[in-house]
Amino acid sequence: MSSKKTNTISKCIYILLIMAITGTRRVNCIEPLSAIAGTAIVTGFLGASKVFYCKFAECCDERSVPGDIEKLKQSLSRTLFGQHIVQQYVVSALTAHLQSTSRKPLVMSFHGTPGTGKSFVADQIAQALYLEGPKSKYVHKYLGRADFAHPGRLHEYKERINREVRESIKECPRSLFIFDEVDKMPTGVFDTLTSFIDYAANMGDADYAKAIFIFLSNTAGIEISDHLVRLMKSGKRREDTKLFDFEKMLELSAYNMEGGLKKTNMIEAHVIDHYVPFLALEKTHIIQCVEAEFARYAYNPKKNDIQLVVNNAVTYDPKHSMFVTSGCKTIEKKVAIVVYDQKT
Repeated sequence: MSSKKTNTISKCIYILLIMAITGTRRVNCIEPLSAIAGTAIVTGFLGASKVFYCKFAECCDERSVPGDIEKLKQSLSRTLFGQHIVQQYVVSALTAHLQSTSRKPLVMSFHGTPGTGKSFVADQIAQALYLEGPKSKYVHKYLGRADFAHPGRLHEYKERINREVRESIKECPRSLFIFDEVDKMPTGVFDTLTSFIDYAANMGDADYAKAIFIFLSNTAGIEISDHLVRLMKSGKRREDTKLFDFEKMLELSAYNMEGGLKKTNMIEAHVIDHYVPFLALEKTHIIQCVEAEFARYAYNPKKNDIQLVVNNAVTYDPKHSMFVTSGCKTIEKKVAIVVYDQKT
């Protein structure tokens, strides 16, 4: 092979490597080469370069998307309190989705009052499924009040969701979408999603069936507490309640209450797989949260330290008097003050 042709091939290999790394689609660099030899060299080089690149950068592969369910299970057992239904069913749902040949995306809707752990669990899921955790480029999180604040821009929001979901799944079928503060989003914002998350999810341009969608909402938090009290008064222990005790009630509440899921065709088409209740927390669960937060600071608290935080953080729901209104939401800052005071 001539020196000139060899230089041309080297130049093209270099340019194609840059294309592979940067995602550039079209570069006109290849003059007629020895078709078979040139293609073989370039293909082999690019394959090797991609493997090398993905050893250090985030790619849509098993290294960057390990789907470590055992890590999630252990993490939730250490850090999530008072949510036995969540620990049991969310882990099972994710395991089944990742280990089977899915025909549709996994879609879960988390419901409960503030501080019960909805966002916390969503972040834990991202942490376990992706090497980069919630910071992964394959994890897409939207906040109702920040991203979809104006009802008058509904059409714009629907187009944005449609476009971003499609592009993200094309880049990585194992994408995770978290929609937080769903109750603060305008009604109808999710209507364009139904075509992506139904059983006809594989639309030819990408494999939508491997994706995961999680909706977080304060909707039905009061209804969950009322229903839990009724179940307990009928003789059922809190720890013995099951997902099916709440699912139908949550589906009806999500469909009829104000927010992004109201009257949505996602519910009408029954494409939401699980409606997961986050039960209101009791004082014993708050104490567990406090102890876990002190442990995060590697601080061994005295009994008075724990009691101080609990006294400053706990107010009770006046209707049932047994549930803490803010859950564990304010615990972190209260514990931080105690730790800081002890160190100064």
